Amino acid sequence: MNTKFFQNIYKHPLITPSDLNVIIKCHQKVHFKKAEFILKIGDQANDYYLIENGILRSFVYDYNGNEITTNFHCPNDISTEYASLFQRQASNENIMAITDGLAWKITYDLFQKLFHQNNGFREWGRSWLSQQLFISTQRAIEMHTKSAKDRYIQLIQNNPQIVQNAPIKHIATYLGITDTSLSRIRKEIL
Repeated sequence: MNTKFFQNIYKHPLITPSDLNVIIKCHQKVHFKKAEFILKIGDQANDYYLIENGILRSFVYDYNGNEITTNFHCPNDISTEYASLFQRQASNENIMAITDGLAWKITYDLFQKLFHQNNGFREWGRSWLSQQLFISTQRAIEMHTKSAKDRYIQLIQNNPQIVQNAPIKHIATYLGITDTSLSRIRKEIL
């Protein structure tokens, strides 16, 4: 077990080394295979996953039945469908592996136990959720204020592993454009 990996994710000044050991013990190692579903629309999320290696993607179906990528989950990210997990409702998204990988999952029940018993974990959770809200809001704004080319360049700079491993059709839907438009953008910047 890679303690540094957990330290990196559960980084908060109120989490002591002994707290971290308790938190780590609540996680279970999970291997996933390319094209494996981690969560399907209609199922309830009962876990969240710390991605040690590999890439997952969240996606929905539009009104025509086309897959639209809503997010990518890379190493050192946490993956789940938040509304499903925390509101205890059916998922509106699928989560599927793009590559083989390794993750550490924690169940909703263990998360709740830690949240109510460990002040450091509780404060980390609040901080982490507010950061996720900021990221989500920023992405929504950038979808309207940045060009597709600028969003793609930003994706290359911030998450090159996505560009290297995800099929172009998934990247295109994540950027809100067609495969053809993304191909044209790629030719422009090369």
